[in-house]
Amino acid sequence: MKKFLQDALFVISAAAALTIAGTAGAGDTPEGINLWPGGAPIDADGNTEDAAVNLYPMLPENGAGAVPAVIICPGGGYGGLCIQPEGYGIARWLNDNGIAGFILEYRLPAGRETVPLADAQRAMRFVRANAEKYGVDPNKIGIIGFSAGGHLASTAATHFDAGKADAADPIERVSCRPDFAILIYPVILFGDQSTHLGTQNNLLGKDQTREKLDYFSNEKHVGPETPPVLLAHAVDDSVVPIENSRAFARAMQRYNLPYVLVELPNGDHGLNGYKGSSWDMWQALAPAWIHRLP
Repeated sequence: MKKFLQDALFVISAAAALTIAGTAGAGDTPEGINLWPGGAPIDADGNTEDAAVNLYPMLPENGAGAVPAVIICPGGGYGGLCIQPEGYGIARWLNDNGIAGFILEYRLPAGRETVPLADAQRAMRFVRANAEKYGVDPNKIGIIGFSAGGHLASTAATHFDAGKADAADPIERVSCRPDFAILIYPVILFGDQSTHLGTQNNLLGKDQTREKLDYFSNEKHVGPETPPVLLAHAVDDSVVPIENSRAFARAMQRYNLPYVLVELPNGDHGLNGYKGSSWDMWQALAPAWIHRLP
């Protein structure tokens, strides 16, 4: 098993036997932090809106030294947020495995395609800039996303910068590149027969040019600096076909980049309502994968 987890490129089949790891139940909601107190950007021209974009930190109780951290992007087709099961529940599961979770209540785009990515990048910069405060490793901050949240996480993993050195805001001077990404039944493909049209339409609105479709079809933007990625997807997903994850995995393989593709035997979209063997399978693998990353 040790060698298996260390292999750079592999696919886990339906027959994989893994230890079961459950998701914690609901509990108290942590206090949110507004990531854009001076106004949240809505376009590349510097225009802003008065919107609270909250990040909710959830930290492991007995973290030994600086722990890994994960920005959590719930799904919802860019038209809503499944923030309980794909947000707070995921943070508690991460905490149980010695990993800090930061739930991102990103803005819904309604055709403003730059808005969710701006929020995800800001969250990454914020956590890295405040790593010492939260007791996390600034070199081991990743991102996880589900469905449309997986699209956002894959966008953040393929569209990033090293920080804006001349920015007046010190947080903006910090890198927004994730150190790793976990994509669970993600939307990846835009402008393709395997895309999820609701996600695509909510993000891009009516102005869906070929240029925009290509920009947000994230398998096309994998490159040498793309971080390690773990993907998990049910082979019977009727909402977001598994071809989305397979396309991203092929792109990672072309660049000889470390990735894991967990092909789950069943569960459709949402993996049987976040329970059962397929849900447990990827959850059993992911914490060890995170802790083993350099």
